[in-house]
Amino acid sequence: MKGLLPVYKRELAGYFVTPVAYVFIVIFLILAGVFTWDSSLGAFFERGQADLRSFFGFQPWLYLFLIPAVAMRMWAEERKSGTIELLLTLPVTQSAAILGKFLAAWTFTGVALALTFPVWITVNYLGHPDNGAIVTGYIGSLLMAGGFLAVGSVLSATTKSQVIAFILSVVACFALLLAGYPPVLDLLRGWAPPSILDTVASFSFLSRFESLSKGVVDLRDLVFFGSLIGVCLAMTGVVLESKRAE
Repeated sequence: MKGLLPVYKRELAGYFVTPVAYVFIVIFLILAGVFTWDSSLGAFFERGQADLRSFFGFQPWLYLFLIPAVAMRMWAEERKSGTIELLLTLPVTQSAAILGKFLAAWTFTGVALALTFPVWITVNYLGHPDNGAIVTGYIGSLLMAGGFLAVGSVLSATTKSQVIAFILSVVACFALLLAGYPPVLDLLRGWAPPSILDTVASFSFLSRFESLSKGVVDLRDLVFFGSLIGVCLAMTGVVLESKRAE
């Protein structure tokens, strides 16, 4: 992990030297607010309950487009500009470069998520919510964002085009969201054995995030997100090695 901290600092600072980061954060905060308070979407006031169910309910679909927009530049930009060769020839191990870039993107996403704290303050002002469930919801949201970023990291390493990396990431993340969706399982149930159904359902981001957003902390959900991130980062290393060999 030699050189991890310099890569992390370089990448994190890189997000804030262009207007893109601020545009991302503003869009994220506006959409999160709209999905929470709008009477036809989150319907917070219409439900008459002091909780953040509407806030967390739309986050998977909000992340579906915003997180790939962050992940697409992780490696595609380096490959297009040719700086990836320079980066990997510096006294920085490939593992440190991969982890540093991922942690910087994850931190940036965490900053955007943390800036939604007025929503939490507001719901406490209006009522008496279960703050434990809100905390686990934020943890689940951050883990889900990390999972999306890790998937995006692999796909960003496969191409020099940020647009292609974005599209591939959206498709892959969409598949992971729908893995445990009842209509999808019903479609498979007609021909697939139960073992395949269970395997497909186990990859569902929606079901795992919904459990955490309701305050249910299951070790299996934490292990799932941690394992997915680890496997995807390892796959990123494999892809980068194969591209260097070309």
